[in-house]
Amino acid sequence: MGLWSYILRRLALMVLVLFGVTAITFVLTHVVPVNPVLALVGDRAPQELVDKVYRELGLDKPLWTQYGIYMENLLQGNLGTSIASQRPVAEDLARYLPATMELALAAMLVAIFLGVPAGIVSAVYHNRWPDHVARILALGGVSLPVFFVALVFLAVFYVKLGWMPGPGQLSSYVVPPPRITGMVVLDALLTAHWTAFWNGLHHLIMPASVLGWSSAGIIARMLRSSLLEVLHADYVRTARAKGLPERTVILGHALRNALIPTVTVIGLAFGGLLQGAVLTETIFAWPGIGRYATLSVTQIDVPAVLGVTLVAALIYSLVNLLVDISYAYLDPRIHYG
Repeated sequence: MGLWSYILRRLALMVLVLFGVTAITFVLTHVVPVNPVLALVGDRAPQELVDKVYRELGLDKPLWTQYGIYMENLLQGNLGTSIASQRPVAEDLARYLPATMELALAAMLVAIFLGVPAGIVSAVYHNRWPDHVARILALGGVSLPVFFVALVFLAVFYVKLGWMPGPGQLSSYVVPPPRITGMVVLDALLTAHWTAFWNGLHHLIMPASVLGWSSAGIIARMLRSSLLEVLHADYVRTARAKGLPERTVILGHALRNALIPTVTVIGLAFGGLLQGAVLTETIFAWPGIGRYATLSVTQIDVPAVLGVTLVAALIYSLVNLLVDISYAYLDPRIHYG
């Protein structure tokens, strides 16, 4: 019961974290010197209309009363109504979140398939030319801003070479697949809509590569550092003394322990992908939650901003919980009690 009790404690702490996130975000969105009503009805609207909308939105009540109403609705699964779209925020999030998850998962796959081999090669060939090449690529991914890389990719692969399609999830001439999960590529695969599948996958490559490269650099640097330390451990020298092949020593003995701090970085990187998706989705016209958050902030859409923040905090907390649980499988010496 040690692991399950640990999970229950973490879930209880997660509730407190989400409560704190809602409180801080609610206060911050109400202390900014901008009137959301004017953003909705316009600066030239008559004062009578402004006062009416102000009362309808409940903004005439004290701040603590507004927060109490918000929390009461939140406990009932009601995230409020978007000021801009006039739809329930939960409905908007259900519409836009799957596209972001699709992009983040694809970017995470790119980051792992690039970062893990680069980290292994960099550690095995320490201070030799493969190490220098891997470190340069990792440094470029970490240091270059996401928006700059996205613009370069668009200019080179879309405008100049024409190898990649333009912004968006699908080309205008492709019929979207029936909505099941909201992820275009997965829905097309589940419904055998092969035209939409290949077209959606083609559209996904460039934004996923942009996001994945930055995370791949972080993963490669962390894995290189961890693996270099592990390769000098006593049990690795013992494995080599037994005559085991170098491939078995590295992949079977050293890599598993070196992955423990790397898994932590992967979990944090996945949460960071949701933040990076704000810029990437805007540049690539990707209809995800990042683009929705950008529009919500510019339109002073307080309920939408609160909903996006709550979902992002929830995803962060769940990913961190999964990372902590994975430690027990990577290192049998770790026990939860």
